[in-house]
Amino acid sequence: MIIRKILTGVLLFFLAAGLSLGQSGHAEADKGHSPEKKEGFDPGAFIIEHVSDSYEWHVLTVGETHISIPLPIILYSKTRKSFHVFMSSRFHHGHSAYKNFMIAEEGENEGSIVEVDDDGHKIEGALLPLDLSLTKTATALMISLLLMLWIFISIAKKYKNNPKKAPKGFQAVMEPIIIFVRDDIALPSIGKKRYEKFMPFLLSVFFFILINNLLGVFPIPPGGANVTGNIAVTAVLAVFTFIITTLSTNKNYWKHIFNAPGVPWWLKFPIPLMPFIELLSVFTKPLVLCIRLFANILAGHFIILSFIVLIFIFGQISWIAGYGVSVLSMIFYVFMTLLEFLVAFIQAYVFTLLSALYFGMAKEESH
Repeated sequence: MIIRKILTGVLLFFLAAGLSLGQSGHAEADKGHSPEKKEGFDPGAFIIEHVSDSYEWHVLTVGETHISIPLPIILYSKTRKSFHVFMSSRFHHGHSAYKNFMIAEEGENEGSIVEVDDDGHKIEGALLPLDLSLTKTATALMISLLLMLWIFISIAKKYKNNPKKAPKGFQAVMEPIIIFVRDDIALPSIGKKRYEKFMPFLLSVFFFILINNLLGVFPIPPGGANVTGNIAVTAVLAVFTFIITTLSTNKNYWKHIFNAPGVPWWLKFPIPLMPFIELLSVFTKPLVLCIRLFANILAGHFIILSFIVLIFIFGQISWIAGYGVSVLSMIFYVFMTLLEFLVAFIQAYVFTLLSALYFGMAKEESH
């Protein structure tokens, strides 16, 4: 984590320096020349575009040609009271309208599908359509769920059909991971008497985060989607942990929150400071789970894309600088990609471990 912070600081410095030099260089070049000013490379927009959700799955850009996989658009128009289903390629990368729908390029609804008139202008006062489209994040999420079902069902069948045989093949690869979640996460955190009923959730969360983290590192579909770097996804996982924790509590748990033992009486009754802090921690725990996973995965994508961006920033200054920086950028890119594989396992482990700890603390014994 220290290495990541240092690299982030260095990258921000080079990005700021390169961007300012690139902009000043373009400003000097544009003085007294052609009235048409070319738009410079926008590193911020490039990075945000690649980590954000979209209605198509981008594969490759060659010059002005964008190669992407179109995804299904499913809309319900509240104005026309009708459903509309078509592929995202009808929008031609968001630059044209289809069936009076268009992806807004500016304003408060930027990036969302809005209704437009026949001339392509947004209809003032029109309600946003109900968007049920399969975006890149939603599609990647479904792919990861199918992979999980295949893993769990195939391994369960092998154990059922060959209960006394030693595991082999893919079963032998997955068994140590399953035993690790059971013996090193669930048992020590929850206890021998209660851990079994939480194992399905813990295994599901661990493999869901791990698979999506690993797929996110690969730039080629079905990889490249920022699923666990999407705060909506991590928030849902954290909410499930919160609900299970709350439903697993007993009266001693709530008693220790509102009347914690060993705390001076004046911090509990005349000034209910400690009960307020303890109650607040009930909600901050899942919030920390959500933000930790989201921030770590998103930061990793930011750093990897920043190395790519450096090539274009310095390339705008001069082609020599662009080629020179490209070598260094690729070295750090490979290093960060390998580091992201490690982070993928660490983040899956940390989220699962903290969830198990919360489940274990939810049922306290009386003192």
